[in-house]
Amino acid sequence: MRRETALLLAILVVLGASWGVTQPLAKIAVSEGYRHFAIVFWQLVIGAVLLGAIVLAQGRTLPRSARHIRLYLLIALIGTIFPNSASYQAVVHLPAGIVSILMSLVPMLAFPMALALGIDRFNWGRLLGLCLGFAGVILLVAPETSLPNPAMVAFIPLALIAPTFYALEGNVVAKWGTLDLNPVQLLCGASCVGIPIAGVLAVGSGQFISPLPPWGLPDLAIVLSSTLHTVVYVIYLWLVGRAGAVFAAQVAYLVTGFGVIWAMLILGERFSVFVWAALLAMFLGLFLVQPRPRGTVERTVPAGQ
Repeated sequence: MRRETALLLAILVVLGASWGVTQPLAKIAVSEGYRHFAIVFWQLVIGAVLLGAIVLAQGRTLPRSARHIRLYLLIALIGTIFPNSASYQAVVHLPAGIVSILMSLVPMLAFPMALALGIDRFNWGRLLGLCLGFAGVILLVAPETSLPNPAMVAFIPLALIAPTFYALEGNVVAKWGTLDLNPVQLLCGASCVGIPIAGVLAVGSGQFISPLPPWGLPDLAIVLSSTLHTVVYVIYLWLVGRAGAVFAAQVAYLVTGFGVIWAMLILGERFSVFVWAALLAMFLGLFLVQPRPRGTVERTVPAGQ
């Protein structure tokens, strides 16, 4: 039993470290001029290929009825195209570590949405967690010395778009379900439907990235980040089934923490005391809003993450 627990904890840490490195990789991906729509397009292509292989290995197919296509389209838009496009734009102007910290707002933003949709009950502790999350944002934007450049404050709202959409996606799935699809099928279908949309946006905006060589570090970052997103998501689903949603949900702390650590190690980012205080506030907020073993709702991670 102890050996199994240690193994599950090790897997949780690996998931957090792997997911956490994707923000620094996003910073590298945009470092030489690549932009959001093109990166999202290739992210969807790589995800569709990998997830499609898993669906086939499971002996399943992708249902293609009108209601399934509508669901794929919805998840593609609110789970990948809108949030990831905003996130890639934000990371052009903000340190990757800051974007990682703001991404931890997902469960805090999900709480008021769940109340509005009637799928969760009011809880004072979770309200306090929401307040701590916003206190963390204030610590990032209010002091002039919190960010490396005070002008970066203007891009904080842009970085908040992604966690807002991820929170919305999680609540939409919790409220209306996924029809007869398992999560891998849903994300694969959303990737397939999202590819032509992102492709048109990339070509129309002049952002399209040719897959032909020569390849540079940004190209490697896109491939590695997209692969990690897909592989880690599938392993996360396995962990939910093996250890439960409450245990697996603790990966949120590790993703944020590793995101900051990787940003420091890979990109050489350094942060002020206000940023560390914001990170602490976010962690406390996460602790208060995370589902409990006897909680009313256990949500899976939004598909787009």
